Amino acid sequence: MAAPARDHRGKAAPRLCRGVRHLRDAGTSRRECGAILPGDVPPGGKVNFRAAQLGFAYGLHEATFELQNPGLVAIAGPNGAGKSTLLGIMAGLRHPYRGSCTYAGVEVRRWRRREFARRVTFLPQSMRIEFPFTAEQVVFMGRTPYGDGWFESPEDDAAVARAMETTDTLAFRSRDFRALSGGERQLVILASALAQDPETLLLDEPTTFLDLKHQLSMYRMLADLAARGMLVVAVTHDLNLALRFSDRVLLLDQGRIAADGAPPEVLHPDLIAQVFGVHAEIRQDSLGRPWISYDA
Repeated sequence: MAAPARDHRGKAAPRLCRGVRHLRDAGTSRRECGAILPGDVPPGGKVNFRAAQLGFAYGLHEATFELQNPGLVAIAGPNGAGKSTLLGIMAGLRHPYRGSCTYAGVEVRRWRRREFARRVTFLPQSMRIEFPFTAEQVVFMGRTPYGDGWFESPEDDAAVARAMETTDTLAFRSRDFRALSGGERQLVILASALAQDPETLLLDEPTTFLDLKHQLSMYRMLADLAARGMLVVAVTHDLNLALRFSDRVLLLDQGRIAADGAPPEVLHPDLIAQVFGVHAEIRQDSLGRPWISYDA
């Protein structure tokens, strides 16, 4: 018996979905049916996003950048600057877009959704669940891209346990998700995202609903994930968190990239005044770490 096909990470390649398999058997090319399969990605290809002249309706204009892993990238800017729009395009949730946005060399809109979900995970600000699922069951939902049936595999169990340990949510694994505090729900949603075992994590304002202590814990966790090899991209309104924890900042203003680079360079008082319309000063705390003070 022939050995099972493997993808670029050495994992067993997923079976073709019925529709694509039918087209293949009928002699129709994958390019004609518009599907991107694991074999289409060059083996050993660098995991990254590339955008060229990227635009969407009136919310984003001619954005050009490249994001390589690993690293923690903060997307900052005032309300209406296009932050969530950009993240939505990268997550494959906003289309049609203008220009180009590729992941691992393939246009985001051409990826097979299940394969894309195994590699890129999107974390929204909140998740509304109406049914009485436990926190652990919500985390198991993150394993959906790997599921081939109704029952969890040992790999699913291990991934969920690992994700809940990382996010410190094991203590309330059996509690009703709806009864959790906003901060606890946010951590469970993050655990669900990590259970997908992604290469890239996209987060839309991950500190929403979190108190100061848990905001710091969240960003320490994201920085640790980046240090372990993941590309983490987070939309944020907190410039001090971006300054302290991120490796790079994309600063948006009126749908355009106003600055892109290292946090101390991008979060400069002159740029902050230009983009946000406030006076800012860079100070240092007792440990010598820079922080930003604001004054309208």
